[in-house]
Amino acid sequence: MELKSCKWVFTFLLSCCLIFSVACSVEGLPGDSKVRAVNLGGWLVVEGWIKPSLFDEIPNGDMLDGTEVQFKSVTLQKYVSSENGGGMNVSVDKDMPSSWETFRLWRVSETKFQFRTFQGQFLTYDDEGFVSATAQSPSPTETFYLERNIDNRVHITNKDGNYLQASSSNQLTADYPEIPGWDDNAATFEMIIASNKLHGDYQLANGYGHDKAKEILKTHRDGFVTEQDFDFLYRHGINTVRIPVGWWIASDPNPPAPFIGGTLNALDNAFSWAQAYNIKCIIDLHAAPGSQNGMEHSASRDGTTGWPTSLHISQTLNVIKFLASRYAEHPALLGIELLNEPSAWTVPLDILISYYRQGYQIVRKYSPTAYVIVCQRIGDADPIEIFQANIGSTNIVVDLHYYNLFDTIFVNMSTVDNIQFIYKSRETQLQALNSRNGPLIFIGEWVNEWNVINSSSADYQDFGRTQLDVYNMASFGWSYWTLKNDRHHWDFEWNIRNNILQLANGFSPVRQSFNAVLLFALPCCCFFLHPLQ
Repeated sequence: MELKSCKWVFTFLLSCCLIFSVACSVEGLPGDSKVRAVNLGGWLVVEGWIKPSLFDEIPNGDMLDGTEVQFKSVTLQKYVSSENGGGMNVSVDKDMPSSWETFRLWRVSETKFQFRTFQGQFLTYDDEGFVSATAQSPSPTETFYLERNIDNRVHITNKDGNYLQASSSNQLTADYPEIPGWDDNAATFEMIIASNKLHGDYQLANGYGHDKAKEILKTHRDGFVTEQDFDFLYRHGINTVRIPVGWWIASDPNPPAPFIGGTLNALDNAFSWAQAYNIKCIIDLHAAPGSQNGMEHSASRDGTTGWPTSLHISQTLNVIKFLASRYAEHPALLGIELLNEPSAWTVPLDILISYYRQGYQIVRKYSPTAYVIVCQRIGDADPIEIFQANIGSTNIVVDLHYYNLFDTIFVNMSTVDNIQFIYKSRETQLQALNSRNGPLIFIGEWVNEWNVINSSSADYQDFGRTQLDVYNMASFGWSYWTLKNDRHHWDFEWNIRNNILQLANGFSPVRQSFNAVLLFALPCCCFFLHPLQ
């Protein structure tokens, strides 16, 4: 009798374990129940802050596409201003610079530029030399030669060789009568670089020019991520990689200018390495045509968001079709993420949901089981808007990005504050979403970095342990940003080698549930083996 009862308890125990395992498992993953991934960021989509040395040899490297500049007349001591932010005259009459006095560079060469206004028009001029901000798109008439002096004084000429000047009537005109010197004269301006934050694929390729950029990027792609990295990830319990790609991969090996081919071959290599080390791949469309968020990691030319147009969305769906058709049958494919971090400020929700539904159908045409991952909007957006959007019926995942950065609420937080925020805010949100009958939840980007100054290694270990404890609750899993980075705490490999991020201490809900069953079942078993007299 006692033996039968004990067998029943162990059968019950095994059944419970299987129930918990199935409930939390991700289909197709080897040897683990959920995704434990690392992003291969900065590899096939360039982000200059991840590897700044990629940009070291660009001439006039502080004047890349998207750089924001202001011009101050040395004679009038006034700033050049596009009235109303563009679409009108250009004056030289403002005492302090703001958005109307700031121009975004479109780089034609290291010395030739086009100047885009706040509202999106370009500086141009007429036959009489009158300069305005009325051109909707740039042409030779909107292209200017810029000559710099060592103290950041500049001269600007049009295609006819005429110098721009600040006239006595506070207008910008292209009619200075002679070749100016660098003294105080009407054709000399002080150039202020207000922002130089964009260092993506567009800036690199257009900054170097095709041939040099091809050389730089081939060296980078061949060495930044290698087969040895997949071996390292496998040995440290990582079962998936999330691979950011740009839209131009679908036109490889000859993508539209200025983008450089070669990313498709690198992605093929990643799939081969992943298969060899029993690792799965998530393809993440990180950069869409026109840019979905205006950031460098979306390959934006000048910081604007142009993606939400019918033309760009159609192009993006063609990219998803290309990726799905090429990799759907590959044993290493786990899923395709349709778009990374669309902006809540510039991408309307209805347009995004429509795109996600169409993307889901395209992936399903080629694979009935590949996970379709949809990313929440960044900015002031609640992830529930994507979670409850009814995008598809099977294997849908919502991607949330959790950073204790990029928001003023984190600026003055202490170590304890950050850790409590993870438990009180993030854990609460995950529990709420996991409890709903809907898509799986994926923490597709997180990092063991914060704004706490002078943090000790022990502080970082506690922060990492807390994040692993909570993010292990996500029903699909998590992915660390990123494998390699010039900034140590963003670098997964550095964190592991220096024992800062301790994956073995991540306590998964499956294991927790299993332990709970053990705690219940073992005493029962012991009772049946040794009943009370």
